Amino acid sequence: MLTVQLSASNPAETGTPLLAIALMENPSLAGIAAIDTASSGALARTFEMKDFRGGRDETLHLTGIAKGPRRLLLVGMGAVTDKLASLKRAASLAARQGQKLGVGELVFYAGQINADETEAVTAGLIAGAWEYNELKSATPESEARKPLERATILTSNTDDTRRGLSNGQAVGSGQSLARRLAMMPGNLCTPDYLAEVARELGEKHKLEVNVMGRSDLEAEGMGSFLAVAQGTPQDPKLITLHYDGGGKSAKPIVLIGKGLCFDSGGISIKPAQGMEMMKFDMCGAAGVLGAMEAIASMKLKVNVIGMIGATTNMPSGTAINPGDVVKSHFGKYIEIINTDAEGRLVLADLLSYARKFEPSVVVDAATLTGAVVIALGHTATGVFGTDEALVTEILAAGRKAGEPGWPLPLWDEYKDLIKSDVADVKNSGGRPAGAVTAALFLKEFVDGFPWIHLDIAGTAYSESDLVTIPKGPTGVPVGTFLEFVRGRAR
Repeated sequence: MLTVQLSASNPAETGTPLLAIALMENPSLAGIAAIDTASSGALARTFEMKDFRGGRDETLHLTGIAKGPRRLLLVGMGAVTDKLASLKRAASLAARQGQKLGVGELVFYAGQINADETEAVTAGLIAGAWEYNELKSATPESEARKPLERATILTSNTDDTRRGLSNGQAVGSGQSLARRLAMMPGNLCTPDYLAEVARELGEKHKLEVNVMGRSDLEAEGMGSFLAVAQGTPQDPKLITLHYDGGGKSAKPIVLIGKGLCFDSGGISIKPAQGMEMMKFDMCGAAGVLGAMEAIASMKLKVNVIGMIGATTNMPSGTAINPGDVVKSHFGKYIEIINTDAEGRLVLADLLSYARKFEPSVVVDAATLTGAVVIALGHTATGVFGTDEALVTEILAAGRKAGEPGWPLPLWDEYKDLIKSDVADVKNSGGRPAGAVTAALFLKEFVDGFPWIHLDIAGTAYSESDLVTIPKGPTGVPVGTFLEFVRGRAR
């Protein structure tokens, strides 16, 4: 992960290979006149000729500077309405450009910034520098560029900004972990591997970690979870991580993540085209692990339990069939209409199991439905909940994290779509209101605690370049989880 530090140095005098300057729309020399002098008036000429106007994501690279920084990278923030979000985006873009240029290290300057802004810049720098190169052969030495390894933020080096730096590093570490896990191919990021990562987090942060396998799930009566896992030889895992930052009597927040390490659709098999993207069907689980990393790093004063249901959904001679009926941990019988509606079967048993922790609130995240992508595209997460105030709270957390959500209904009028002729409920209501009926299915297994469901199918990964980060995993829902927990910390 990128190493980030603070410095109160004069930006015009820093000898960095790259000085990235974040500028608002219609920039002036205010605050950067000394840098202009060091560049022999290059900035003044650039602004005068309108070669750089400070539009959002606009960049201009100037090189050949005689003294001070060897290169300048101007990064536009546009008309700033949310400074934290704008700074984070500019920092991410700066780091990504620095990575492409092969400078090895950079300095980021946006004038004097406070603790929250320092946190945003730090998290942005780490996000922009992140790459997944573990499975690529080394570039020939003659063609290799220096990877971006260090970044310095120019601002006052105070207790407050150092706290912001530390928090930003925690956010960046959590999101980097989630993105790495999501990017790994399904033959490497298996249920066993997720359990191994959980144990490593436990050792690092002194968390209690429990891992249940197939025989344990059978003993617990988790017939819904096991129905998904019965088509694969890989051992399914129910993983729990306990962070005890609050008082012993304080009820925990429970975060639940869907961990389908690969989803073929089972007997209701998916089309071959694009099926490789189904390695991302464990982004909810990756989000839980990333959030637990960040929460523990920040030492938040709150109790949190992270839960992951990990398996693969495969077609085989032992796989569940459409029309089968299984008994859930909650005791309700489920008719399997579509074996590709498997994530909700896993989550149903996890939501039921969560009762044993007597939680103050449960938040689950899952790449659950294609329907939410049709409804909201790739911009907003679908948000469902049993309490309007709780929905408002989670929406605010998402906005603060830069992971916007949008509320969708859980009206009883939709329940007829998941009524079964032979069981208590069926796992698919068909195409109409598919995201809603999936959430209503989950609600059947919620009892005794407030609950929020995040459908992140459209936001957890991207099939196109997002400018500040490449195509692939976005880190959602780490930020939403984290900001929600921070909001409840004492």
